[in-house]
Amino acid sequence: MIEVILITQPADLDQAFVIRREVFVEEQQVPADEEYDEYEKTSRHFLARSHAVPCGTARWRETPKGIKLERFAVRKDYRGQGVGKALVRAVLDDVFLYHGHPETVYMHAQVSAMPLYAGFGFEPVGDLFDECGIMHYKMVLPMTAYPVS
Repeated sequence: MIEVILITQPADLDQAFVIRREVFVEEQQVPADEEYDEYEKTSRHFLARSHAVPCGTARWRETPKGIKLERFAVRKDYRGQGVGKALVRAVLDDVFLYHGHPETVYMHAQVSAMPLYAGFGFEPVGDLFDECGIMHYKMVLPMTAYPVS
């Protein structure tokens, strides 16, 4: 069973940072000073658990360009088990609950993760670009792609 929670406790945020360190800093060789930024305190962070074990994380934040989803990370042993989908669904639900229907929802998606995001209606825009040594596309969620209840 996968559950995703909005992080409200420091211990849960610490778990999210451990996951991000494992996935981005150690596995993908992203420099730690580029992984952790000035938006940690102003972003809304999420923690995924599988059978109570922390296994994934993500966050979203407001930017001048719209709502940006970012820092999606799933521990290697939990990939392909629906953790990423549960995180995307929870983050989008929170964005729409918090903002109604924002004009722009976007992300910088690693090429390997694009099919996951496309499954939620995100579409690539612009050219392929390098971010921290990893190839990405900007992906945008069309206003009509996600139902609002």
